[in-house]
Amino acid sequence: YNRDSIPLADNQYPPKGSPGFAVHGDQELRNYDDSHGLPKPAEQPWDINRQRELKHGYYASVSYTDAQIGRLMDELKRLDLLKNTIVVLWGDHGWKLGEHNGWGKMTNYDIDARVPMIVGGAKIKAKGQKSNALTELVDIYPTLCELAGLPIPPHLQGKSFVPLLDKPEQQWKPAAYSQYLLGRFGPKEYRDKERMGYSVRTDQYRYIRWYLWDRTTKTKGEFLGHELFDHFADPQENTNLANEPQASKEIDELTALIDKQFKLNN
Repeated sequence: YNRDSIPLADNQYPPKGSPGFAVHGDQELRNYDDSHGLPKPAEQPWDINRQRELKHGYYASVSYTDAQIGRLMDELKRLDLLKNTIVVLWGDHGWKLGEHNGWGKMTNYDIDARVPMIVGGAKIKAKGQKSNALTELVDIYPTLCELAGLPIPPHLQGKSFVPLLDKPEQQWKPAAYSQYLLGRFGPKEYRDKERMGYSVRTDQYRYIRWYLWDRTTKTKGEFLGHELFDHFADPQENTNLANEPQASKEIDELTALIDKQFKLNN
């Protein structure tokens, strides 16, 4: 890769109107010796040369991983195992490369909560096709069971998405959920307090509710704030609409989904 030509994120600022504590402080990168003096997400973007250095390394890591996957697939083909092997490639989290002035993961934003997922196998009809349907990582287990012809355990929370592998354009789940616990960092008034964020993603919206969190009792406390993003108009989640009066209907509906999923009123 030519480092000088690597593009930089075009939204190097925290989401407008969002709580100051909602953006993670890049603690993973700050554990390295050469990270001293790097600005925090709420302050300013990192030096352009440092940004391109980090993205260059990320690109190289992805290319290396891609090459290893290719070796695995070649070996399955050589051993004539592809006809009865299911291959699923997915990530356990997304990753910021300067978006929202962040580097790493650990937020409830789409760029951190959304992951790549590729499914391959002889029984899959829609080979090479994409789907925009909402799925969750808890859906992988029941999907593998169905593809392998095994019974799906009744206690699983996920839903098999095998039908999407035949007809990827069909309607599917109305919502996907995530939550993330932010540690003791951020603005001074929250530095000694942990916050739990509960999030729901529909086709159009991502909505996040933030509460104080008691790690000892594992219970939520005071409501701290919320975030609403319209993916039809703002797919990068750059502007929080939660405090707009015209969004009250959507917020009520999305709050009901979060309360039901996470049993917040129990």
